Amino acid sequence: MSSITVHWPDGHTSHESIGTDWLQTAADAGVAIPTGCLGGSCGACEIEVNGKVVRACISTVPPSKSGQLTVEFATDPYW
Repeated sequence: MSSITVHWPDGHTSHESIGTDWLQTAADAGVAIPTGCLGGSCGACEIEVNGKVVRACISTVPPSKSGQLTVEFATDPYW
């Protein structure tokens, strides 16, 4: 597996393996992503990865042409 640079919401950067589960990647980096159902239904774990909203509980770290990803916490007025 190759790695990619991830810029986290708290301002720090880490190098992560492409294809790793987002929740595990975040935990290893010391970032807590909120969770709910852990099956992709509720949306509690939504994050923005380079501006695209994904559900961290059912998504993996993708490759990027730039070799880096920026993660932000998605905002949902209903959660």
